[in-house]
Amino acid sequence: MLQQTQVATVIPYYNEWLRRFPNFPAIARASKNEILHRWQGLGYYARAHHLYAAAKTIQNRHNGRFPRDPAAIRGLPGVGRYTANAIATFAFDQPVPIVEANTARVLARLFDLRRPIDRAMGRRVLWDLAAALVPKRAARIYNSALVDLGALVCLPRLPKCWICPVKRFCRAKNPETLPIKRARPPTVRLTENHAFVVKQKKILLQQANHRWRSMWILPPLQKRPANQRLAYKAIFPLTNHRIALNVFVFRNWKIARRSQRWIRVESLDSIPIPSPHRRALQHLFREGSKA
Repeated sequence: MLQQTQVATVIPYYNEWLRRFPNFPAIARASKNEILHRWQGLGYYARAHHLYAAAKTIQNRHNGRFPRDPAAIRGLPGVGRYTANAIATFAFDQPVPIVEANTARVLARLFDLRRPIDRAMGRRVLWDLAAALVPKRAARIYNSALVDLGALVCLPRLPKCWICPVKRFCRAKNPETLPIKRARPPTVRLTENHAFVVKQKKILLQQANHRWRSMWILPPLQKRPANQRLAYKAIFPLTNHRIALNVFVFRNWKIARRSQRWIRVESLDSIPIPSPHRRALQHLFREGSKA
């Protein structure tokens, strides 16, 4: 949950998740629909798919017990080097390095690294530096301290060098210029058109198979309809995209895809719907009740 989501946002989701899914068997027994529903609002839904697949893998291959070996942890769906090492060091005190935003910034400044850290060579150098420094004992404390150093002292802007406990080892002459990264890609602007169709207290939704995989969305339209009323418009960001969501009201609709279903309006709260589409639904129903 903490990957790509702020701590303050995560905490209530985390508490509710542990209440509903206290262990891996509970996750593995749940339906994918329920997993996605509990995740909605956190975004980046591939993480929920990976978590679900990882729970099933732990049940089937590891007898329901989370593996301690970093290589085995990395073999779980959706787990890369950083996540595997972070779990290994913080949960099991393994002497393995971690490289994330805070530690990468600290290491790049300590060693005055002049390579872009978001390119393959720069990432490799960072991992080598981190591995050379991690102690054999108390790695959990060391790695936690390194993260805190980046989060509290070695800040992206205006680093507090005067109170830094390792300033005499730091090689950076201008720490604000580090780490070096590639230029951000330009924002891509997209427009997506969708249909809002209600009939006999049921609404037509479609199960997505791309960005919102397995979640339920308003049926997409190939192009903007010429003779339909624009009932809702909103703009939302997604990674390096800025997406304009347009929703048009249709009175008649013939189901043309197997992925489309008529869903009872009163059951919408129990199915996984991505936040931009749920906000659109809430607005449209609210406006409909005023009419």
